[in-house]
Amino acid sequence: MKGFAAPAAITFALALLLSSASLAQQNVAPRPGGAGRLQLVARFEHQVTGVTVAADGRIFVNFPRWTEDAPVSVAEITGDGQAKPYPNVEWNAWRNVKKNELTPHDHFVCVQSVVADGRGSLWVVDAAAPATARVVPGGPKLVRIDLKANQVAQTIPFADAVAPQGSYLNDVRFSPDGRRAYLTDSGAKGALVVVDLQSGDARRVLDGHTSTQPESGVVVSTDGRELRRPDGRGVDFAADSIALSPDGRHLYWKALTGRTLYRVATEALDDPRLSGRELEARVERVGAMEPTDGLWIDKSGRLYLSAIEENAVKVRESGRDTTLVQDDRLRWPDTFAEGPDGTIYVTSSRIQDMSWFKPENGPRLTTHLWRIEGKR
Repeated sequence: MKGFAAPAAITFALALLLSSASLAQQNVAPRPGGAGRLQLVARFEHQVTGVTVAADGRIFVNFPRWTEDAPVSVAEITGDGQAKPYPNVEWNAWRNVKKNELTPHDHFVCVQSVVADGRGSLWVVDAAAPATARVVPGGPKLVRIDLKANQVAQTIPFADAVAPQGSYLNDVRFSPDGRRAYLTDSGAKGALVVVDLQSGDARRVLDGHTSTQPESGVVVSTDGRELRRPDGRGVDFAADSIALSPDGRHLYWKALTGRTLYRVATEALDDPRLSGRELEARVERVGAMEPTDGLWIDKSGRLYLSAIEENAVKVRESGRDTTLVQDDRLRWPDTFAEGPDGTIYVTSSRIQDMSWFKPENGPRLTTHLWRIEGKR
């Protein structure tokens, strides 16, 4: 891997694990440049971003309120590919149009990510900033759902100091011992957030640091041209992509509008006694890569990256990136998840087709959840 100073626990192997899940799927022939195959898991009538797979194989997704007042925020995918509100209808009852009728602390306002922790819980990241605009006061939170009881078991609210106006909490990873959560903030001023899951205490760190900000001069291109809004603005997102080494010793992240991958020892992140300057001194520049949305380090230590400019998923190892799968329908590969059998899942959120960039498309987009099969 070019310039990738990986921890000893990460050994990038040569093959993806073959999966054996029983969902009804659609085989797709591999495209040039990748020997992987996409198989369709589910099709949605609304814009999907996050996906996660629990230890028992249950699949969960989420739908942020970016360009429409989506009717469901968090859903479980049923055996026939339908999205069932999870954990119940009430938690999914929020609508932007009803913001003065519903309380934001016990409803999903604008969910960006869902992650199963392998310990019997599903965690929901609620950025509470519809349209990535104004944060709804009292809305930003991390919600834990007991997967056995199918009930909310814990809610960790984020104060203004952690999720201020302009923030957009993006994705989360959990320490192997289940004590810490690490989040990226891809909003107006990028940062990381460290959460003590037992006490609920949260700290905003590397706020405004170079490593968490969009990089000057980086322009995201899709379909062979720069991706810009009608008024000329491009894609400008801060710390977004996030991954945790299998041993939990290093956290990796990068800005979506950026080409530099960073990491820091979680031992330093977990130490509240370190000053801001001391923590900044521990940040390491790992190497360069293309603009990405999702990152994932699987159980075997392989690093997956979403090549949003190429409608592709790549695997980084041995000093280079190799295309695993490339398909025109994989428009804006967004979030990765790993199933209990090693299967990799990925959502395609079609950000380049949003009305932000193509007003003629309107507020609603059809999106997809895929799984990747085949060897590299």
